[in-house]
Amino acid sequence: MIPWWLVAVLIFGANFVLWGSMGLLRMLTTSFAASYDRVARRIRPPLSRRGSGCFPGDVDLGRGAAGDPPFGTDRVAVLMAAHNEELVINDSLDSVTELVPRENVYVVSDGSTDRTVELAERAGVNVISTWSNVGKAGALQQAIERFRLVEHYPAVLLLDADTRLDRNYFRAALPLFGDPRVAAVAGFVRTDWDRGGISPLGRLLVSHRQRIYALSQYLLKFGQTWLRCNATHIVPGFASMYRTEVLPHIEMNPPGLVIEDFNMTFEVYQKRLGKVGFTPAAVAVTQDPDNLRDYVRQTKRWALGLWQTVRRHRPRTNLFTCMLLLLLTELLTSSLLMVALPLVLLLLLLPLLFPGTADLVVLGPLHDAVSGYVSLFSLLLAVVVVDLSLTLLVTLALRKPRFLVFGAFFLFLRILDAALSLYTLPLAWLTRSTGRWRSPGRRAPAPSPVEPNPSVGTDVTTSSGSGA
Repeated sequence: MIPWWLVAVLIFGANFVLWGSMGLLRMLTTSFAASYDRVARRIRPPLSRRGSGCFPGDVDLGRGAAGDPPFGTDRVAVLMAAHNEELVINDSLDSVTELVPRENVYVVSDGSTDRTVELAERAGVNVISTWSNVGKAGALQQAIERFRLVEHYPAVLLLDADTRLDRNYFRAALPLFGDPRVAAVAGFVRTDWDRGGISPLGRLLVSHRQRIYALSQYLLKFGQTWLRCNATHIVPGFASMYRTEVLPHIEMNPPGLVIEDFNMTFEVYQKRLGKVGFTPAAVAVTQDPDNLRDYVRQTKRWALGLWQTVRRHRPRTNLFTCMLLLLLTELLTSSLLMVALPLVLLLLLLPLLFPGTADLVVLGPLHDAVSGYVSLFSLLLAVVVVDLSLTLLVTLALRKPRFLVFGAFFLFLRILDAALSLYTLPLAWLTRSTGRWRSPGRRAPAPSPVEPNPSVGTDVTTSSGSGA
């Protein structure tokens, strides 16, 4: 009989334990460095801001890095690729132009047929259009070359047109570039789930996505981006920064890939261009699908992008490859187990509900075979209880009771995610993507008579957009 805890590890993975432990060590190390720094300041004036934690002067990871950034926002370029984003681009541009000069913001319209170009020009930022619909990676590459961003700026923020920056984004993220080893800084994603006009199913979908974001960023990425053991599989393209000096060494738009951010991250590690910085304080808010069709389509796109990137990059003898192999192994095993879970539960429950089924020619032997390895109680404990415990953990961490409302349904969406991941695996080797995009439907913000609130939306949707 397989013990329940082993089933839980096989389904939820050892990655959470491994990188969660690294994250805890990172937090403790940084807290110790902060305490030491405070004591040292009482004894003598500080000679430098260099800390002994993950990043220079990284005193309080809850608030971001405390050291001085090597350059200001006036030397940061913001590059936004957009395809038919008229409903959301104003909000995104408003959020970023409050933080950087308008002349630093560059929009590349990738074959847009709506008012995307007009609205970007009205915002007073730099705007170009591609000759045709070339896809996000191709549009970014064209803009970097045509605007000569590598020559004019030390860093560039790649920002999706449906994403709004938190006011403290640069204050938290820029100091991480104080360490010369950091080639890229990953943003901390939060879903825009407070929009109005979302159906109950839509709220379930965005809550599920936010739960994934919280668990993956706090329990995986925070540990993976500790500079002492740095290896993360993605710098998400919704709102992340790169040193411009590494961009000429990154093949941003290779043929056959559906998305660019996995590939750019692999290029950073496999070409030894540097490491990835990350702080939970560098927050950006993005829109996630609030209907099942868009959710399935986006999840398939992300999963296919991962497998395509794995296909493209051969393994190397480094920490990144080891981390990736562990991640992919657990992704495969947990996906297979999650997809098989409904059938296993059915085989274990049928004899209890209908005693006569135990004597049937096929179901009887199958039940005996399955029950010899796992019991109904251990399966419920390993899967249902653990999943609900993770939901409770996220509820407490984010102080959002709505997770408890949807907690009983997250497991069904995890099964759907697993099935989509397995479905796209052979497609990565059998098909080639053009990179052209058709993103989830967008929701325009609702006007407020008092003060504009970008977290509130209307029921207006469109079926095309940029980004994730």
